[in-house]
Amino acid sequence: MGSPWKGFVEFTLPASPPTAFVSADLSSTSPVGLSLSPYGRSMSFDPGMLHNNGHTAYANGSGPGIRETGVVEKLLTSYGFIQCSERQARLFFHCSQYNGNLQELKIGDDVEFEVSSDRRTGKPIAVKLLKIKPEVLPEERISGQVVSSIPVHLDGKSAPNQVPTGSVCYERNGEVFYLTYTPDDVEGNIHLETGDKVSFYMETNKHTGAVSARNIQLVKKKQMRCQGVVCATKEAFGFIERADVVKEIFFHYSEFKGDLEALQAGDDVDFTIKERNGKEVATDVRLLPQGTVIFEDISIEQFEGTVVKVIPKVPTKNQNDPLPGRISARIGFSDKELPFGEKDTKSKVTLLEGDHIQFNISTDRRDKLERATNIDILPDSFNFTKETREMGVIAAIRDGFGFIKCVDRDARMFFHFSEVLEESQLHISDEVEFTVVPDMLSAQRNHAVRIKKLPKGTVSFHTQSEQRFMGVVEKEVVAASTKNASPNKGKEKEAEDGVIAYEDCGVKLTVLYHGKDLEGGYHPQVGDKVEFSINEVKRTGQQSAVSIRVLNRNASNAKRLQGFVATLKDNFGFIETANHDQEIFFHYSEMCGDLENLELGDTVEYTLSKGKGNKVSAEKVTKVAAVNGVGEDVGATVMMGKVMRPLRSVDPSQTEYQGLIEVTEEGGTKGQNYPFGIMGMANKADCLQKGELVKFQVCTVSQTGQKMACNVVPQRRAVVECVKDQFGFITYEVGESKKLFFHVKEVQDGLELQTGDEVEFSVVLNQRTGKCSACNVRRVSEGPKPVVTPRPDRLVNRLKSITLDDASAPRLVIVRQPRGPDNTKGFNVERKTRQPGVID
Repeated sequence: MGSPWKGFVEFTLPASPPTAFVSADLSSTSPVGLSLSPYGRSMSFDPGMLHNNGHTAYANGSGPGIRETGVVEKLLTSYGFIQCSERQARLFFHCSQYNGNLQELKIGDDVEFEVSSDRRTGKPIAVKLLKIKPEVLPEERISGQVVSSIPVHLDGKSAPNQVPTGSVCYERNGEVFYLTYTPDDVEGNIHLETGDKVSFYMETNKHTGAVSARNIQLVKKKQMRCQGVVCATKEAFGFIERADVVKEIFFHYSEFKGDLEALQAGDDVDFTIKERNGKEVATDVRLLPQGTVIFEDISIEQFEGTVVKVIPKVPTKNQNDPLPGRISARIGFSDKELPFGEKDTKSKVTLLEGDHIQFNISTDRRDKLERATNIDILPDSFNFTKETREMGVIAAIRDGFGFIKCVDRDARMFFHFSEVLEESQLHISDEVEFTVVPDMLSAQRNHAVRIKKLPKGTVSFHTQSEQRFMGVVEKEVVAASTKNASPNKGKEKEAEDGVIAYEDCGVKLTVLYHGKDLEGGYHPQVGDKVEFSINEVKRTGQQSAVSIRVLNRNASNAKRLQGFVATLKDNFGFIETANHDQEIFFHYSEMCGDLENLELGDTVEYTLSKGKGNKVSAEKVTKVAAVNGVGEDVGATVMMGKVMRPLRSVDPSQTEYQGLIEVTEEGGTKGQNYPFGIMGMANKADCLQKGELVKFQVCTVSQTGQKMACNVVPQRRAVVECVKDQFGFITYEVGESKKLFFHVKEVQDGLELQTGDEVEFSVVLNQRTGKCSACNVRRVSEGPKPVVTPRPDRLVNRLKSITLDDASAPRLVIVRQPRGPDNTKGFNVERKTRQPGVID
């Protein structure tokens, strides 16, 4: 619609009014003498409207009649009063001076008049009154924006001693106009902020003519920056968990302002929210310092409660609750049931209904939801649950899991390290207590949970009678031949248990026995009288005789000899005689007792026998308590020497069993040779090679008076050739090999060896495989630091010359994606396009 004040010049009323105000557009003069503009004060003068009607047309005699404006303040039957708008004055008027229908004039109407003076009293009066028709402001709602909000104190009250006002602006025909508003002009009793989008009507003040905004409605709040935490990242987009509401919001990587490769789940960010395709999305995403965004407040006080509902291991299809678990606790003077989720437990140990636990309370700042967190099982929890606890021993440990040998079950029980209650590392043979539950993925399988480590000696797989029994051997033990030297010699010989007959309460009974349960080193024969105890396996109830001691024999005992284990092969070994000058063959089937506990240097008793071809061998070999080594008379002098001949276990081609050391240090004994056997070695497993330098002492064999080398320690130093992950090689010649293998576990002090380091070590011969390796590796000095070799110039120039359009450039095709340690395929880090000529 057209502006009603289009034809008037706008200006501010001067202190001394001019003689006349002339319309700027004479062709469209207003029929009214004075018109109000919504942007300020404006007046127009029409000469045809002037008449004095018997009054002097001068205000206080100051000049010709001037048209003024005012508001009817009081109206009686024949007269009234006008409050002037331009000055502080109250003028009398007579109704006869009103030009128009007096019935239409009301209090509050705007009028235009001239000032004259009463001829009787000389007081100023208003004459030639004319009612001003109000200008019609546009009634449609105008869209604008808050440019200045109403100021308030921190306590929410308006500033004192002044009317609080704000301002809004709107655009019309390319121009921006500003209007004021008060709190009463805002609908809905809301506080508007700078930048808020609003709509309003325009209103003119009748007294001052000022235009203001009224009936202001909020259209859209200013876009505030929100905060949140990145909760998921995909190939080209991600999701943010908002900190203001319990909701996730989508964002595209193009909206992230920063290093995209550094962005990962758990990062704190802030962002703005925009609507695209009817959905809210995050834009202008920026990183915040870690720890800026806080979703919840966690109580300092810890509470105790009981688990009433556990989290299902396999979620159901209809399960939408992110906090499916429930804990009942008495907090204050009331009982509460608090939810909890998978991430609220301190460990991954399985919770069961009835568990006695302690926890903190977490309160979400967004919706004030309370939940239990930092949940930990109390030690007395097993007194409240109805679970059946079992015991066992750790039998095997792998990467992240292991197996338990159960007391009451035949099968070994699988367990995962996350089910260990205490933060202590488990080792093989540790005794534990646990609960058996079915596997959620396979009902036929069980696994151990809630594993608690027990003190040594707590777990027992069998019970042994305190009563000793007397019996007679009916059948001897037949040992198994574990491995044959040749596969063509037939089937392996299976072990057979022995049988003892005895009486208990007048009842004749028999019981089995094993060779490892014999005492005293005697191998009982048929008819021997023995004393024993009875052992019963808890799991099966099977009985066997243990702690067997031979009382007498029907036949005379053969002479028992003493010696030392010198060599252990696959299914046989050799014993060094008591004089340390020979070795005697024995087969493992002749070993009485546990073969697994037999080691080099162990003292044994045996009986000599002759087999085919009059070959002497040892039989009925029994491990006995250790005795002194080579001799008791050991010289205090430590000598330096050189190995002239190794033991026959190192070099089977030689005829002599003993090794030979020649003194090399200057002195009276230089060049003298001393023999040595397995008992002369400081480390029985050490493999002395011909030509190696050693330190040793000299001792005298008590039986023969022979002087022999003892406490022989090799003096080896060499350089590390290479290290590869868990093993490495030392530049040292052993037999036909030019380098010696070692495992990193053999490195002392846990040091990480580098290529070129100088080390001291021992050489161990694997008796069963015949291969040597290094042990007790100790670093003597560090080798030179490796120098990074620069790339050849030809390669650098070649890289700089390659372009993406170069048809001769090498083409790479992905044949197979790599597999990570967790069996996932692909790369976690996004690949970047290589820039031509740029070397990373």
